[in-house]
Amino acid sequence: MPNPWGPGDNGQVTSPDPTALHPRLPSPLQEAADERFTRRGIRLLLKRDDLIHPELIGNKWRKLAPNLTAAAGRPIVTFGGAYSNHLRATAAAGRLLGLPTVGVVRGQELAERPLNPSLARCVADGMRLHFVDRSTYRRKTDPETQAAILRAAGAEEAYVVPEGGSNALAVRGCRALGEELRGQADVVAIACGTGGTLAGLAAGLDPGQQALGIPVLKGAFLADDVRGLQTEAFGGPRGDWRLDERFHFGGYARTTPALDAFAEDFEERHGVPVERLYVAKLLYGLVTLAEEGAFGAGAVVVAVVTGAPFGG
Repeated sequence: MPNPWGPGDNGQVTSPDPTALHPRLPSPLQEAADERFTRRGIRLLLKRDDLIHPELIGNKWRKLAPNLTAAAGRPIVTFGGAYSNHLRATAAAGRLLGLPTVGVVRGQELAERPLNPSLARCVADGMRLHFVDRSTYRRKTDPETQAAILRAAGAEEAYVVPEGGSNALAVRGCRALGEELRGQADVVAIACGTGGTLAGLAAGLDPGQQALGIPVLKGAFLADDVRGLQTEAFGGPRGDWRLDERFHFGGYARTTPALDAFAEDFEERHGVPVERLYVAKLLYGLVTLAEEGAFGAGAVVVAVVTGAPFGG
């Protein structure tokens, strides 16, 4: 593998270069002939961001890469829950680029339990975990609270990446996703956690294209977050986007037998692995919307496949 570090101003090797990991960009765009769409005159395409990199997949690459560069060799500290895809991706990036990583995990009680497979993968990739109680975690963006967390974690000099990786750098990184899809679709749909990918996607699309976000968490709060991220990244609103909040299946990291059956059926139809916490909810939402007549005949709909099943 090429050296993933670039020379600093003094000629020393100091700054990580994520592009040395050879991401597959632009990611492939794949037709999915599915009678639930074709009988209504709709084309469904899959934007295979899950194929960008075997370990830094999907929107995690697009959001992390600019932050890894900005870290300039410093340790990285970030935040997430017990099943956070973002924590796993950050840990993998740290291993691949030789960066120390610290994961602040929601739930002090988890420190007393055996690690679940997701957190165990983080540790195997070299991430040091720091557990905090849920009340403190909710206040993690408060400057004093965050400073106290970093002190307790021994990460005061670290570069901080927010929960889900969504900040202005990440949003600008995700704008490339929209740019890759200009002229390719009428609607581009994506599952949303913190809203950063949707904010960037919408900014990159052409006028006349719409970005559709399917939140995977309960609670009607994401629209304000997307607007705030676009303001932080671009100085104001960008693009045409909307949310449909009906398909969270009970909240983050929750699934149902019906969703599992849907995902298994989609895998059999199209030979595409379907990640359950984000991608399955997105695809289920699109099938429902097609059945409701939300997309007119002749519409081209792109579903962004942002991840792969854990361990798959």
